[in-house]
This record gives sequence, structure tokens and C-alpha cells, in this order.
Amino acid sequence: MPTASPLLRPYRDGALVLPNRVAMAPMTRGRADDTTGVPHPLTSLYYAQRASAGLIVTEGIWPVRVGKSGPGIPGLATAEQVEGWRAVATAVHAAGGRVFAQLWHAGRVSHPSVVGEPTVAASAVRARGRIYIEGGWAETTTPRELTTEELPRLAEDYATAARNAIEAGFDGVEIHGANGYLLHGFLADNTNLRTDRYADRIRFPLEVTEAVVAAVGADRVGYRISPGNPENDLVEANWPVVYRDLLHEFTRLGLAYVHLVATEDRVFPELRPHWPGPLIGNVHQGPPSSQAAGERLLEDGLVDVVAFGRLFIGNPDLPSRFATGAPLVHVSEKHHYGSALEGYVDFPAVTTTRSPSPVPA
Repeated sequence: MPTASPLLRPYRDGALVLPNRVAMAPMTRGRADDTTGVPHPLTSLYYAQRASAGLIVTEGIWPVRVGKSGPGIPGLATAEQVEGWRAVATAVHAAGGRVFAQLWHAGRVSHPSVVGEPTVAASAVRARGRIYIEGGWAETTTPRELTTEELPRLAEDYATAARNAIEAGFDGVEIHGANGYLLHGFLADNTNLRTDRYADRIRFPLEVTEAVVAAVGADRVGYRISPGNPENDLVEANWPVVYRDLLHEFTRLGLAYVHLVATEDRVFPELRPHWPGPLIGNVHQGPPSSQAAGERLLEDGLVDVVAFGRLFIGNPDLPSRFATGAPLVHVSEKHHYGSALEGYVDFPAVTTTRSPSPVPA
């Protein structure tokens, strides 16, 4: 018998129809061909193994080469890359799953040796810290500020990548606007020092979203945010105001969902009232999110779906394990990234039986 856990209840709102409320969060795995940007041949198996998730959001995929963050990160800009992702989407659908492609421009959180040119950002502000490149770690560099004329073209690059995703068979796309990367940099205090029209912090993230919506339809577009997140050396002192304004615009556009990453407890109650659509919640603190923590978020009405990341690496059948109480595998961080195939598709399901039937809503 399936558990009464709210995580196993189906969810339906607009075009988002999910058999359970356990989403697989986007996770960088670094297994793509570093020269071509094509996903590894085993990537289709990796995602198909996890197709019992209510929704899969893929690892971040660069829409343009200068957006690549490091070795082994896949793209969605060439015909060869589209074909590689077509195999992934086909495999997930054959296994009964639903999958969105995450569009990720790393901005300044990369290195010239990775992208073949200076990195780019909202402003020419260097991030503290180091970047992993081929062969080891390197110091960050000062990015080039994107010009006023470049930004509308970059928004169209996102739109082209979104069209490529739909052509490849994905159910939709998630725009990565979190974790200190390019779009998040436009929102933050210390990384958007512009004096042109893009000094308006939400303007460029909104232009990207509008371009992607125009390309593939609002019901196929999600957006990931992490308000107040200091990751990758960002400062957002007044994030409640900035993100309320951004969510108001997302409401106007009618996005499929917002994926909210919380780095502090007040994020969910602060912003939930300002977004009436489907809200996917991810807790980005400390150890992997637990089943109990996810259930509390649902029971408190703070989110509609809970995204789990690291637990899905070693537990491809995570919803079934939540339902049955089966032991969870906790994977060493050394298996999270890199070209080695150990720790990629070699974690078996507890049972070969089908996932439990969802609990009636």
C-alpha cells in the first residue's frame, strides 16, 4: 500500500500534471563530451532511471558557448547537441516521466580557458574564489560587462535554445536565474553596477523570460530563483522587494512554475503570497533535504512540489523509497561531478516493480 505522505499525492495546475510531488532538482554531473557539448550516451539511461520523479529538471545546459561553466557541461545550441538530448527526452518519456531542460548561463562563474574568450556578466565585477577547469582549479577572472546592444541578442539566444529543447522532445524549459550565475547577477546589489536601462535589476531576467515565452509558450517555461543567496559572492540586501516585483511579472506572463531555492527559512513564507502559480521548493542548506522536511513544506502550504537533488543520485527510485521506507543511499561527493562513469548510472533501484500508485488528492 502506498504511504499517505503528501509527497506521493498527484499535482495538477494548468499544463503541469504530475503523478507525485517529488521533483528531481537540476544537478551538474559533468559527464558531457567537453569538445562537442553533447551529453554522454549514458545520460539517457541516467535520467530514465529517475523517471518516477513527478518532474525531472535536467542539469544546467548552456544556451551559448560563453555561458559554459566548466568541463563536461553540455550545450543546447548545435544540431548534434539537440540529437543527443532527443535520446534523453525519448528515454524519459518511454519510462513514463516528464522532463524540463534547464537553460544555464554561468556568466562570470566560469573561466576564459573554458569558454575560449573572456567571461561576461552584468558588470565587470570579479567573483571571489576559484573555478574548476580542465586539470584543476584556477583563480577567477574579471568578466567583461555585456553591452546594452548585446543583451537583447542574448535573450534571443535563450529563446533559440528553448526552441531546440522543444525540438529535442523536452516537455519544457527552466530558466536558471539563481545561485550567482548570469541572470542572478543582474538582480544583485554588488554585481549590477550598470547605469543604462539594465540598471533596473529585473529588466534583463524579464527580457530573457519574455523571449523564451514567445518562443515556446508560457506553459512550457519555469524559472529558478534563490533570493538572498550569497553563493558565488552575491549580495542581495533588499531581496524581498526585488523578487516581489519579479514574481509580479512572472504572474503576468503565466509561467508554468517558479522553482524557489531557499537559503534561509523566511524565503518561502515571504514570497509564497506573491506567486499564485505552481511553486516548486528546494531547500539549499546543509545536508540533502529529508522526506520529513519536504512533507512539512507541503503541509504548511509553502510549496506545491518539493525538489530533491543529491538524494536522487544514489536513489533513482526516490518516490518509491519514500513510500516504502526503504533505506536511502548517501553518495560520496567525489561521485557528484566529473568524467568518470563511476557513480553515474550504477545505483540500482530497490525493486524492479513499478512505482507506487499516487495517493488520491
